[in-house]
Amino acid sequence: MLFLAKLCGILTLVWFYLTAKNHGGPLINWSVIGLIGYWLTWWLSKMLIVVPLAGMVTKHSVTEFLLTQLPVFVALAACYLIRKKLIASLPAAGQ
Repeated sequence: MLFLAKLCGILTLVWFYLTAKNHGGPLINWSVIGLIGYWLTWWLSKMLIVVPLAGMVTKHSVTEFLLTQLPVFVALAACYLIRKKLIASLPAAGQ
């Protein structure tokens, strides 16, 4: 079940590294920020969304599978916003 979460965590690390490389930001800092942002958001959404709603769905159902994958999508959305904030914080190229 956690295969998607682990895969997206690794891809988030690469995504932030390549973004920092393309925009001239600090490579390691951005990679760590992206990874921590992903896993922290994933964990929080799991504890705040999945755990309370898990008792409402039956075991081994499609709804349970979708519910357990929800933290991945919440974490990716948070990483997108973190990435936009990091890019916006860079000084303009013309200055």
